[in-house]
Amino acid sequence: MNPSTEWQENVTAGEEDRFAAYARAFADAQQRKNRKYGPGRALHRKQGAALRAQFEALPDLPAYARHGLFATAARYTAWVRLSNGSGDKKADGRPDIRGFSFKVFGPSGPAALSGTATTQDFLLINHPTFALPSADEFVGLALAVIAGPGRLLRYLVGRYGFIGALRKMKQLASTFGKPFSGFATEPFYSAAPFACGPFAARARLLPASHDKNPQASNDWGADFHQRVAQEPLQFDFQLQFFVDEAHTPIENPTVDWPEHVSPYLTVGRLTVVQQAADPAFANEVDAAHFDIWGGLAAHRPLGEIMRARKATYYASQTGRT
Repeated sequence: MNPSTEWQENVTAGEEDRFAAYARAFADAQQRKNRKYGPGRALHRKQGAALRAQFEALPDLPAYARHGLFATAARYTAWVRLSNGSGDKKADGRPDIRGFSFKVFGPSGPAALSGTATTQDFLLINHPTFALPSADEFVGLALAVIAGPGRLLRYLVGRYGFIGALRKMKQLASTFGKPFSGFATEPFYSAAPFACGPFAARARLLPASHDKNPQASNDWGADFHQRVAQEPLQFDFQLQFFVDEAHTPIENPTVDWPEHVSPYLTVGRLTVVQQAADPAFANEVDAAHFDIWGGLAAHRPLGEIMRARKATYYASQTGRT
């Protein structure tokens, strides 16, 4: 099926007020973690590695892909931040969502928020979809996870009932406990769509290596640094395009878009250059903002959860004190 521009978002009345309430709740939760760990993010607090990289937008792309960062073939510098998803700083071997974020420096154009953008951020996780369909469920669960196991159990029982809570706990155990071999050997996904000019797409980053290290879970960042100290690591960056609401829904991020309907297209390459760990640079990256809304209007995020993240990310960024 061909990529289509006939996608739509479903913006409901009162969204902005609801999202503002989410942001306040995230800010409060973040301050509680700050008192325990020091300044940091509400989620993805533990940085595993910070790396210098290059991003190449590829030539000879089909017309539907040539928008924003991919309008013309070009090379850019980039920063990479690898992280665990939790608001805590627990051991790497514990079950968690893993995050692979990168910031591309150099593109210029109207920004997704306002003014002119000179960077483009991509925030990816090791799951092709989100576990929950709506912002209300997603935010409620995230706040309960941040608060700890007792709060999480009370939240699940209160929201879904006892039997529903058991089902949800089983689903969450499967999500958080998904086997993970390392940041160099796993695919990462945007999990929700964003614009590509007049089209809509999701993103996937293919692993640089299939050579898995059985000791990697002792320290995910050290495993990555050991690899990149020996040679550059190259990842293919791909887009999967909206074709119709039935197969590739915009507002339901729990649906994995089928590849036989909408195959992935390689549009860029991210190369993490050969380098040694640099503590000063790691601090600079950890203090930087990586934001799904931090980039070009041509790649603005789509869907209710992505719109809610605009408010919560801003609250997190201003709350790192």
